[in-house]
Amino acid sequence: MSTTTENTAGTSPAPGHGKSVLDELSPLHRELRRSIPDVYKGFGELHKAAFTAGELDVKTKELIALAIGVVEGCDGCIASHAQAAVRAGASRQEAAEAIGVTFLMKGGPATIHGPRAYDAFCEFADATTAPA
Repeated sequence: MSTTTENTAGTSPAPGHGKSVLDELSPLHRELRRSIPDVYKGFGELHKAAFTAGELDVKTKELIALAIGVVEGCDGCIASHAQAAVRAGASRQEAAEAIGVTFLMKGGPATIHGPRAYDAFCEFADATTAPA
């Protein structure tokens, strides 16, 4: 899977749906975090609690979050949880199957955000397997 997608004119590659999304959002988060640090701290604690391994391992939780990102149409969520799912050891097939469930649950809109999620996942997976 390519880490770039065709633009609407189909003439040149556009950034993928992974790192470029996170890079775009990072300074925006930093700016807002300066204004509401306690809210971000609270969200960070919730995130830590939600993704602590229990009966479900972290990989499964990240795949669930990736699927929810698809259903919600949230490109930032997709990029963040695609990266985290790769880091947690999810395979391309596991990501594809989790995304496939979103087609059932969300229908047509998931067929748009699902490929974006898979592209983001593959982008991060490729980056972890590329020779240094």
